[in-house]
Amino acid sequence: MGKKKKKKKQVSFRLNLLFFSVFILFSMLVLRLGVVQIVYGEDYKREIERTEDVTVNSPVPRGKMYDRNMKTIVDNTASAAITYTRSQGTSTQQMLKVAEKLAKLIDKNTDDVRERDKKDYWMILNPERAEEKITEEEWDLYYEKELSDRELYNLQLERISETDLNQLTEQDLEILAIYREMNSGYALTPQIVKKEVSPKEYAAVSENLEQLPGVDTTTDWERDYPLGSTLKTVLGKVTESDEGLPRERLDYFLSRGYSRNDRVGKSYLELQYEDVLHGQKARVKNITDKAGNVLDTVVISDGERGKDLVLAIDMDLQMAVEKIIEEELLKAKQQSGTRLLDRAFVVLMDPHTGEVLTMAGKQIVRDEQTGRNVMQDFALGNITTSYTVGSSVKGATVLTGLSTGAITPNTTFHDTPIVIKGTPPKSSWRAGLGTLDYRNALKVSSNVYMYRTAINVGGGVYRYNQPLSLNTGAFDTFRNSFAQYGLGVRTGIDLSNEMAGFKGMDQRPGLLLDFSIGQYDTYTTMQLAQYVSTIANGGNRIQPRMVKEIREPVMDNTDVGGIIKQFEPAVLNKIDAQPEWVAGVQEGFRRVMQDPGGTAYRMFASASYRPAGKTGTAQAYYDGPERSKFNSAPEVMNLSLVGYAPYNNPEVAISVMVPWAYEGRSGHTANNAIGRRVLDTYFELKKTRQTQPEESTQTEIEAESN
Repeated sequence: MGKKKKKKKQVSFRLNLLFFSVFILFSMLVLRLGVVQIVYGEDYKREIERTEDVTVNSPVPRGKMYDRNMKTIVDNTASAAITYTRSQGTSTQQMLKVAEKLAKLIDKNTDDVRERDKKDYWMILNPERAEEKITEEEWDLYYEKELSDRELYNLQLERISETDLNQLTEQDLEILAIYREMNSGYALTPQIVKKEVSPKEYAAVSENLEQLPGVDTTTDWERDYPLGSTLKTVLGKVTESDEGLPRERLDYFLSRGYSRNDRVGKSYLELQYEDVLHGQKARVKNITDKAGNVLDTVVISDGERGKDLVLAIDMDLQMAVEKIIEEELLKAKQQSGTRLLDRAFVVLMDPHTGEVLTMAGKQIVRDEQTGRNVMQDFALGNITTSYTVGSSVKGATVLTGLSTGAITPNTTFHDTPIVIKGTPPKSSWRAGLGTLDYRNALKVSSNVYMYRTAINVGGGVYRYNQPLSLNTGAFDTFRNSFAQYGLGVRTGIDLSNEMAGFKGMDQRPGLLLDFSIGQYDTYTTMQLAQYVSTIANGGNRIQPRMVKEIREPVMDNTDVGGIIKQFEPAVLNKIDAQPEWVAGVQEGFRRVMQDPGGTAYRMFASASYRPAGKTGTAQAYYDGPERSKFNSAPEVMNLSLVGYAPYNNPEVAISVMVPWAYEGRSGHTANNAIGRRVLDTYFELKKTRQTQPEESTQTEIEAESN
């Protein structure tokens, strides 16, 4: 009996101990829950409700551009900037409060503030007066939902008077200008409020960042051009910080991970190589709460400057050629009959690789402020403007005749005027040229030889003073053949907006004859360079290239990075011509410049580098910027020149175009003068670099071009 009682007491003790332990544990749990809910409840709630957003921050410099000799053409200049990053839940009043504080620390230009901005701001500052702009009847209509919010708002805007807006002080406008910049970006995306910040402003803002939520000081980057305006139009432009992505290409850039306020290339090389030059911004992860307030920022990856481009352009040569064009243009303008002359173009190209060594153009324009004529860069005119070029294309005409069987290497024609019934006689530029084969026809620039070749290509039979009938496909035959050389088609150069030229629509037989001597369709200076390069290299049409290499970015400004990509020569097509035919045209081109009687002999006979080429003079009608001043288009002469040197081992090809050179039948020969000086400069510069590779200066180059 005693043992049972003892055992019962032990069980009761154990149960009590168990219950007590459970009680203690539950008490601790309740206490812990209380602490979590009461003391840390808000923190944990915010932690649970937070979201994560990934954005792009910290602008990085774009890639640089160098010329073929690693001379810097386009660089970046760092400048202090002030940015504002708006949180998702930031109100208008909060932004205005920050803008007001910021206006006391920086000077902000107010020129870009529009009248609409002023009206919006006036309504924010004067909400009661804005309501008074609406009549009681209009308020009744609004409450009855017969007037929408938008309609009510528009009525208020319309009724804000000039007197109302004049109440805004200069300080108000400065605050508005800052607010306008702050509000133009997207949430969690830094927006530049002011660039080119002074040291004093930078320091003042940096010291007060705690009182300026969302504001930060950073570094902005602007494009810098160490060589001034040289080739600047071809290099292209970049959008401004307040411009952002171009509207017409918005979807394209957004699909590639760009932010709406990113700066991008918007023309020519900057646009063509945007993917290379853009670089990678630093990527950060913004941790936000449910209200959109940023709780923390974590760097995911550091930014990297854009990759660099090495251009095929030789900038020393480019600048020397531009100087030559300017001098020869001004010299030609001093002669009579040149009132319409206002431009000239030159392209230098490696005929084997397609690398564009020089792409120069100059245009004389009238300064609206001073009323004086000034010379401006027009390098883009080499690919965006086209002209009838004259006899320069006769090499293509001869090869078309040979490849179609219209003539043979032994075909000769006597140079006598062509007379087609009902049309004026068609003759060469001077009489007495004699009986010619195609080599000498090129040498003396016989129009008649080309006319007879065109008649044969068209399947016609020429009889003196009789009608002429040609095959309907003769124009297509010629144009398809010319396209093999790059004439009348885009060259494929790595620049946008290249034009193909204009094709005449009328296909009367006499116009085919005009086509054969370069006086019908129009061509660009770049097309002429590709055409003569095709002849110079033996028959391969090479794609012209502005960019040679893409290189890794390096932080050390005294060095360049390793090669990522090197562009190899691209053969677009091989012409349909026997090698001996091409060699015959090359011989004809040599005779033009080196044999007595050649049309360019007088200018080029003394050249030690033994050039070959073809001159051109085209009778045309003026269609330039002054066209509206005339009742009918004046008749003008276009001058051109194509060539290469040395003739037996070409290393450089050249094309020169001088549109609207003069009125009348005779005048200056600026095309030949420019061509001779440019080729002289090329070979003199080459010699200088071989003898003094480290000492060639711009002063020496300018001396060489004179």
